[in-house]
Amino acid sequence: MAEYLVIRLPADAGDSAHWIAVDSDGTRRGPPVAGPLAEAAADSRDRKVIVLVPGADVLTTSVDLPVKAGARLHAALPYALEESVAEDVEQLHFAAGTRRDQGRTPVAVVSRGLMDDWLARLVDAGIDATKLIPEYHGLARIPGTISLMLDDGLVFINDGDDTELVMQDMAPGDALVAIGALDETPVGDEEDDAGDAAPRAPRHLLAWCAPADDERFQHDWNALRHELDSVDIKLLPDGALPRLAATVATGAGINLLQGQYGPKAEYSGMLAPWRHAAMLLLALLVVATGAKAVNVYTLSQQESLLRDQFQSDYQQIAPGAPAVEDPLRLVASLRSRAGGGSGTSQVLLQALGQLSKATTQNSDARIEAISFRSGIVDVRLTAPNVSVLDGIRRTVDESGNFKARIQSTDQVDDRVNSRIQIQAR
Repeated sequence: MAEYLVIRLPADAGDSAHWIAVDSDGTRRGPPVAGPLAEAAADSRDRKVIVLVPGADVLTTSVDLPVKAGARLHAALPYALEESVAEDVEQLHFAAGTRRDQGRTPVAVVSRGLMDDWLARLVDAGIDATKLIPEYHGLARIPGTISLMLDDGLVFINDGDDTELVMQDMAPGDALVAIGALDETPVGDEEDDAGDAAPRAPRHLLAWCAPADDERFQHDWNALRHELDSVDIKLLPDGALPRLAATVATGAGINLLQGQYGPKAEYSGMLAPWRHAAMLLLALLVVATGAKAVNVYTLSQQESLLRDQFQSDYQQIAPGAPAVEDPLRLVASLRSRAGGGSGTSQVLLQALGQLSKATTQNSDARIEAISFRSGIVDVRLTAPNVSVLDGIRRTVDESGNFKARIQSTDQVDDRVNSRIQIQAR
């Protein structure tokens, strides 16, 4: 269970601060302590710190805006409350609370100068606060019940609806009259439009005070018991702080640390636990990228070697033919003209390989044209004499896979034109 150190900040920096440790259920984890603010820092270790700021310096009101939360709401608050505050809105800080069921949003308004002063005092004391809450927000909001607290001349009031404020040097009865919680109509005299007695909403008072204030205002309590449906007095033997701390520790109150005073994202702290994992991932990416680069380089070298080998073999088959830029395209073209599939392509390539071997051994021969159809390679070539042609035929036959036949010969000047057919056995 989370623990909090709730510090009540004095209005005067020279006065003592008060603090107490509580858990998230509002249960005390130690006695209340008073002393210099810097001494509270030692008790804040391993605890989140909630600071209660002087309520007399903070105005709490409510607005009805269509925007529920976020930056748009904070931007709209100064304009929505401009007519309700005496100071220039540029000098004021606005903080929004949780929107209530009836649609209104509670808003706390405080001077920016005071916010800066409070935060500077906390920094000087070595205290990192997670929340700054007006002290009277520690008075619980109970629907249908007026909550009131007397503390050293201050009167904190929460009417259970939209009224949250602090008054000074007022009796409890006068404070309730000031907020309109009491009227002058005797109980039972209200009438509705038909002249019948109108039902009145129950009015209950829950008051918190020190034993001395309980004795001091006995007359007020007795008078209020005649005005209200019930009056319940709770004593504060250890002062107001334990009661206020128990309420704010459960999440009540408007946190003034919003907008420009809100927490800044500490990305370095967020990423610190993942630093080693990130380094390993980076190293893995570098290794993987390097491996791919080496693989690409190796494949490109192999492609270059295969291209050169293909070009060399093709030049032997077709001397004088232009360089082949796209060997795959050339093979596909030959396959298309041949009208065969992959098996036919194998026959063609093997036949060309055997023809290349034969022409290499008989270098005086020159291939003029090659065609391939229906599994038969038709080669037109010239040679110095018929003996060379016969040598080519025998070399092809010696492979045992193909049979070559001289189809025709024709003497032209000093060379013999011939046509040889090569067919798989």
